[in-house]
Order: sequence, then structure tokens, then C-alpha cells
Amino acid sequence: MLRSSSSLLLLICLMLIASCTTKKEVLYFQDIQEKESYTPENYKSIIKNNDRLSIIVSSADMTNASPYNRLIPGITDANDFRVNGQPLLQDYLVDTDGYIILPKLGKYRVAGKSRMTLEEELSNEYRKYITDAVVNVRIANFKITVLGEVQRPGTFTIPDERVTLPQALGLAGDLTIYGKRKDIILLRDRNGIQESHIIDLTKSDVLDSELFYLQQNDVLVVGPNNAQVNGASFNRNNALYVSIASVLLSVIILISR
Repeated sequence: MLRSSSSLLLLICLMLIASCTTKKEVLYFQDIQEKESYTPENYKSIIKNNDRLSIIVSSADMTNASPYNRLIPGITDANDFRVNGQPLLQDYLVDTDGYIILPKLGKYRVAGKSRMTLEEELSNEYRKYITDAVVNVRIANFKITVLGEVQRPGTFTIPDERVTLPQALGLAGDLTIYGKRKDIILLRDRNGIQESHIIDLTKSDVLDSELFYLQQNDVLVVGPNNAQVNGASFNRNNALYVSIASVLLSVIILISR
């Protein structure tokens, strides 16, 4: 009886040790002190197929700019209706070939260009008709998705079109203790082709790579670590139950003596 109880207790202890997550599997950017500074690649919001663009042509006299803005149906003047000081306009949907249809300019290719480049191009184009034209471009559907072993998985809208990898994970409440830090998957659409990248958060390499800033519609997938996979058939209170069982077995062993 004593021998079998001791063997069972040893087995339980081994199970607890096997389910533990080591410090090296949890800490972020463990080699960050090896470099004095990091320089991420220059961030640019690149316009893609199926993006929705908000494009506003402005002038000192908005009456002059009205014909070059895409107003909502029923509004003939940009001064007729405003929200937070801005005229209420329709978004432009980038088609599958990368084009939009602009007032006066017609079919115009935008996919593959940065937002700032497009602003400059369109400002120059509309200054042919309005000498003081200024064009403001925004990506209206800038969203990222975080899935898997995070506290709050979901899709998040980024209003300022700029979000870093750590910030994106922060929006999702950070990884759970069961999230695998060493091979997070980043899915990214580039010119209609789906790319996948593996990110190791325990290393600092990502801080100065092109993956540091996320693009619109990027998807992060955080997989489960070994402890979570091994315990997939059990619930997460298993460690507590095993601890209670080990205490009870210890009591039984003491009584049996």
C-alpha cells in the first residue's frame, strides 16, 4: 500500500513538473539588452485592393471643392452637412484591380501606393482645377485581427492607421500564460498574395523588422504552448485538483505508517 501510494505521488509530481512553463518560454525580448537601440523600418500605410478610402478635397472656399468630393446622396454642397467640422462624404472602395473612380479624374490607380504618396499626387492633380486644393486621404477600414491564446481575441479598428506588434497584442489583452511566444503567426496580404511570417517574441529581432508595424487586415495567430497542448483533454483547474490529490495522498501515507 505504501509503495503504491509513493509511486502514485511521484507520478503526480512528474505531471506537475511537465505542465510547468519555464521562464524562458514566457519573457518577451530576452536579448533586448544586447543592443543599445532599435530602428524599425519606416512605417507606411500601403493601400491595397478592397480597402475603403476616405478622400476629402479641401479649399479655402469649400464651394469650389464641392464638385470634387463624393458627397452622400441628397447633398449637393459640402457645406450643407458636416460631422465634427468635416463634410459627410462617401468612401471609395478600391476594386480588385487596384482602382477607384474619382470626380473629374476618373479611373485612378491607388493600390500599392502609400497614403502620403496618394495625397501628394491627388493634391497636384486637383490644383489644376483649384489653385489651393489640399487632399486628405485616410484608410477607413484599417483593422487588425488577433486570434488564439490571448485574453481578448477579436478584430480591432485602428483610427490613426498606426499600430505596432506589441500594441496589437496589448489591444487583445496580451498573451495568456498558455500562449506560445516563440512562433506567433502573422498573416499579411501583399498584392493579393497571402504571406505568412513566424515571429519569436522572446527575441528582439522583430523590433527593427518590417513586421514591427502592422498593416491593415493583418492577422496574428497565437498558438498554445506545450503545457496547454498536453493538457488539452483536461480543464485548466487540473493543476489545482492534482495538488489537492497529492496532499490527500501524503496524509494517507502518513496515516498508513
